[in-house]
Amino acid sequence: MTSTLAYFRIMADKAEDIGKKGLRTSYISTVIGISLVLFMIGLVLGGVFGLQSVQKQAKESLQGDVFFKSTLNDADIKQVELQLKSWKEFSEVYFVSPERAIKEFGGENYNERDMLAIFSGENPLPPTICFHPKEQFANKKGMESIKKKLMSRFADEIDEVNYDKATVENVNLGFKQFVLLFLSVALLLIIIAVAMINNTIRLALYSKRFTIKTMQLVGATGGYIRKPFLWQAILQGIVSAIIGLALLLTVFYAWNNVLISFEINYSIQTFLLLVGSLIIIGVFITLISTWFALNKYLRMKLDDLY
Repeated sequence: MTSTLAYFRIMADKAEDIGKKGLRTSYISTVIGISLVLFMIGLVLGGVFGLQSVQKQAKESLQGDVFFKSTLNDADIKQVELQLKSWKEFSEVYFVSPERAIKEFGGENYNERDMLAIFSGENPLPPTICFHPKEQFANKKGMESIKKKLMSRFADEIDEVNYDKATVENVNLGFKQFVLLFLSVALLLIIIAVAMINNTIRLALYSKRFTIKTMQLVGATGGYIRKPFLWQAILQGIVSAIIGLALLLTVFYAWNNVLISFEINYSIQTFLLLVGSLIIIGVFITLISTWFALNKYLRMKLDDLY
């Protein structure tokens, strides 16, 4: 009799160990699944934030040139430059001397003697001020307002303000089309990702449906039953977000240090926004999915669980 009890006790311990291993395996697989999905969402969000940075750089690389009347000397023009540097419309303002202008005109094969020979020994390029607008002014309306402001403030000094209107329109139109396409793809991927997380959690809770129903049958309230599962969902969301971020940082590091196409740069604020967004999304989706899955099993009849 004693040996029989010992046998059943050993078998019960083995069954308990197997159950614990199964729960750990289920938890790990759920976290890994959610981490991969959050990694995909992170790539989408990182692409959106990175695209904004590229768009800003492209817009602020647009250039305008301010040409002055022949009566002004370099000292007078530099005084105008100092005033323009305080304007909110510009990200950069700099003086271009005739020597620098002809050097830039000649390009990589610049030779001062050859260039001056082309122009009969005289440099025909006047001193100018070049400016780059800030992102919010790098459009047709913004550039026109800058031109009008310059001509009204310095009517006696400025002869002409010039910029490439076609380039301004193309930069803005090209990014608008690309952003719409990218956001459409991003929205589709996020919907798919949310559905995958929801299914992953539903499958994880499916194995615990009898435990949930047993707790309900012995008198446990819905809030009491939900509480440990919801806390576990929060933990899963945080852990999954951290793993997803680690994968994301690995990809960004590899991109910036291995690939040479272009570099992904984020400000501290943008990076923190990406980290916070991923953690919030991970916790929110796991909480919502767990809540609805629990409600489903709490409403089900015992016979329907089989």
